[in-house]
Amino acid sequence: MKIAIIGLGLIGGSMAKAIKENTSHTVYGKDLNDTVVKKAKLINAIDEPLTDELLADCDLTIVALYPQASIDFISEKQEIFKKGSIVLDCCGVKRTVCSQVEPIALKQGFVFIGGHPMAGLEHSGFDHAKKALFRNASMILTPTKGNIQDVEKVKDLFTAIGFTNIQIATPEEHDQMIAFTSQLAHVVSSAYIKSPAALKHKGFSAGSYKDLTRVAKLNETMWTELFLDNPEFLAEEIDGIAERLQQYSRAIKEKDHAVLKELLKEGREKKAIIDGEIF
Repeated sequence: MKIAIIGLGLIGGSMAKAIKENTSHTVYGKDLNDTVVKKAKLINAIDEPLTDELLADCDLTIVALYPQASIDFISEKQEIFKKGSIVLDCCGVKRTVCSQVEPIALKQGFVFIGGHPMAGLEHSGFDHAKKALFRNASMILTPTKGNIQDVEKVKDLFTAIGFTNIQIATPEEHDQMIAFTSQLAHVVSSAYIKSPAALKHKGFSAGSYKDLTRVAKLNETMWTELFLDNPEFLAEEIDGIAERLQQYSRAIKEKDHAVLKELLKEGREKKAIIDGEIF
């Protein structure tokens, strides 16, 4: 296949490196930063810089940009994509992207598949891109049009570059689950690190502190866009955890041993069920 990758940041750059490392596909790359494109070519992460002429001949276009930028790029290039080719985005929200891009794909005769690679680092940019970033990771696909052969084609590609779980969902199912599994975690981490005690934590912290604060080192521009593209599901999760935290707070303030112990027991048991330790 001839593959175009739009945006050579952490995700797009890792896609390029992984595809070149693990497959025989031809990869073309495009980025706002021309230096990044030149570096990608120099280290053989791409075969050539992407032009409109090359884009028109690509079998698959992977758009690794922020949501609105992804929509804008696909809209701008809609008449260039080869008929029958696949265009796939990598955004962390799906409803807002899919609802705007699918009508364009239908009109222009290309296939659009929503995608979300569940992998990342607290760092961004091509310099942090890794060919093994997707090893043992999940790839969520939200195909609502097209045929099973198109899905199989991208599934085979993503399996080849390290993904071990390909999850199929509707855009709404994706956004609802991602509000809990990803977005809420970033909100909680951001709020947690703002405690005055954080300035004095050295010597008093270990694994649990590191685990809870890792994703506080986020890209606020990207995550603001992602959060505001998924407001109802994310707000529901935030309100839910705030209510549950209040239960712990009341039990501790009231020194209610029985209630606190039960709350902790419920959490431990829920974790065990989720991990498959209790059937």
